Amino acid sequence: MAYFSILINENSNIPTVKAMMKDKRTDLDGEKQKRLLLRLVAEMSQTDTDLYYHPTSAIAQKLSEHVSKAPGLSSDERSLLTGLGWRDIQILLSMN
Repeated sequence: MAYFSILINENSNIPTVKAMMKDKRTDLDGEKQKRLLLRLVAEMSQTDTDLYYHPTSAIAQKLSEHVSKAPGLSSDERSLLTGLGWRDIQILLSMN
């Protein structure tokens, strides 16, 4: 068994189970972030009806500010968005 794991670790072309699970977790977090951001955009659209016509970069900057002040976010939601800059938010919003 130890010999097998050494072979896998030495051959970088073969992904390890741990690496594959980390990729899946990252994908899942990205999807959660995107859903949360879209929900926040919908909430912001109710008060700023012209938001739809703003460029994605401007919306991302507004969202970044909104996240830091938003009282309605749970601690899980806030931690999910912690560390995202406005450019990260822009990229997530522009992904299909």
